[in-house]
Amino acid sequence: MDYGIAIFLTDETIGPADLARLVEERGFRSLFVPEHTHIPADRATPYDRGEELPRHYWRCLDPFVTLAAAAAATTKLRLGTGVCLLIQRDPITTAKEVSTLDFLSNGRVEFGIGAGWNKEEIENHGTPFERRFGVLRERMQAMQAIWTNDEASFHGNHVNFDRITSWPKPVQKPYPPVLLGGDGPTVLDRVMTYADGWLPNIEDDLAARVAELHRRTHEAGIARKRVTYFGADRDAGAVERLTAAGVDEIQFSLPSADAGTVEKTLDEVAALRI
Repeated sequence: MDYGIAIFLTDETIGPADLARLVEERGFRSLFVPEHTHIPADRATPYDRGEELPRHYWRCLDPFVTLAAAAAATTKLRLGTGVCLLIQRDPITTAKEVSTLDFLSNGRVEFGIGAGWNKEEIENHGTPFERRFGVLRERMQAMQAIWTNDEASFHGNHVNFDRITSWPKPVQKPYPPVLLGGDGPTVLDRVMTYADGWLPNIEDDLAARVAELHRRTHEAGIARKRVTYFGADRDAGAVERLTAAGVDEIQFSLPSADAGTVEKTLDEVAALRI
């Protein structure tokens, strides 16, 4: 079992370089950070589940700037997005950002992506909410084309360009692992189509779905897809459940807090590893 850390880093928390050093020193495999470009003001509280949206949602740092700082402070730590909201981003620009980070970190990027849940946030970027999954697929496939071809073209319903060149290419070949977030009924179909692994964050039916994913890859004659659980509870019970479910990596959720609080919590979750 591998272990990692998931955390919302903000302008009010421990800094990414300091945190990354602490995470690597304690032998964790990875550090994953989420993304929200903004939160529409009338959606900050309450949100879909009638709860107040935590403050860190609208104060989180840009993931790629954050991970660049983490990369400069470490040598082995895997650096991930959990998740990059690709439907809110230009795929050509994002391909450049990811490949640059992979180049500068000597091949340590894991690219977690997702469609997101905040309708207003998504539509502020020009993506109709009901089309988000189609947009996500095309933007990801367009990026994969850019990463793997000296001259790339892509023609779809949502992404369209012809004969472009973009460097650097990622250090990892053919490109950094693409981990698809989400827990909906068709998420495994999307994982099978254009991702290298699954990044769930809900435990419901997890063991059955992990088994289904491995069955489908076996039947398709393709490589086994890695399952990384994002944002695990900080207790032994969660470790036991997720281990039994067959995930490959457990990423503990750390609080968005000051350096002292985060370091103390980091030591506590380090003791949970089995």
